[in-house]
Amino acid sequence: QLQASGGGLVQAGGSLRLSCVASGFTLDVWAVGWSRQAPGSAREGVICISKSGDTTYYADSVKGRFTVSRGDSETTVYLQMNNLIREDTAVYYCATAPQCSRPLVNWGQGTLVTVSS
Repeated sequence: QLQASGGGLVQAGGSLRLSCVASGFTLDVWAVGWSRQAPGSAREGVICISKSGDTTYYADSVKGRFTVSRGDSETTVYLQMNNLIREDTAVYYCATAPQCSRPLVNWGQGTLVTVSS
């Protein structure tokens, strides 16, 4: 099971760090991706980290602002979001895949990020 956390209300230009924590398994053998779903919109892929630590951006809009990393624990992955804009407002989810080029599965509970202007 995956659980995303760390969301909240932040002003435009601010930063947040989201955490994705696995229970019952470890994330070191999986690529881990983040997606988001804004109100009234379809879910959108954002970013992914491979097993070896390489980053794949699914959304051009977050390049230069979002980074993904693995924690010291094998059960945690982080999404660092800087210079947030209103369009980043969404529920953020993490999931796993064999590779970042493969569909993400094993979706966990999301965390809401709200960016105010």
